[in-house]
Amino acid sequence: MITNQEIDHGKGFDWGLASADYAKYRDIYPEEFYRRITGLGCCVRGQKVLDLGTGTGVLPRNMSKYGAEFVGTDISENQIRYAKLLSRQAGLSIDYLCAAAEDLDFPEESFDVVTACQCFMYFDKEALLPKIHRFLKKDGHFLILFMAWLPDESEIAKRSEELVLKYNPEWTGGGMKRYELKTPGWSEEWFTAAHAVTYDIPVVFTRESWHGRIKACRGIGASSLSQEEIAAWEKEHLAYLETVPEEFSIPHYVTMLDLKKK
Repeated sequence: MITNQEIDHGKGFDWGLASADYAKYRDIYPEEFYRRITGLGCCVRGQKVLDLGTGTGVLPRNMSKYGAEFVGTDISENQIRYAKLLSRQAGLSIDYLCAAAEDLDFPEESFDVVTACQCFMYFDKEALLPKIHRFLKKDGHFLILFMAWLPDESEIAKRSEELVLKYNPEWTGGGMKRYELKTPGWSEEWFTAAHAVTYDIPVVFTRESWHGRIKACRGIGASSLSQEEIAAWEKEHLAYLETVPEEFSIPHYVTMLDLKKK
């Protein structure tokens, strides 16, 4: 169980608890998301990529067709187990390693690109940034990726967030709004900003896939809620979803911060 005072007010969470739902329902990035990454010159043929916080290997599995060689790492044994299983089922040869990002140790200049998709907020920057800088080759890229739904522009997303908060009031993962993506001060010692990209993207869900997506979030499936509490949330959320169309689109906001090694 991970605890961080800046996340969920210090309430513990463990992504491994949500791995089954995560594997089934969180592989949701539209193809445009991956094309935008390759458009930045990252994760393409001839490159070796380290994917931090890989979870169930969503990024490596979906981007392997672009030709890069991936190594995926995650602190959760269960997430890595599913990453290996899904990669094997897809006939993909991807290396995975179970370890905290801050504990990784690779030879100097091992990678062309390091990615952190939907996970950089969980890491200890002071410990990790010098390592990433060391792992990267000359002019290598550190790519921080994030995509989140916009509850102010979707009644379904808003209502789902309200139900998560009803059962887990400490959850701080909701309320996403668009923001200006700026070069952060913590990066200046190690990196220069090559690109800061933001854009809106619609993601299509069914009632089942949206329910699964929400269940696999930090506020429910990965939280320290009891099985009884999760079951009660499921019952109420599924009842609400019976009132919405079978298929719908949820607007999301994407940020891609491409940092180049100094």
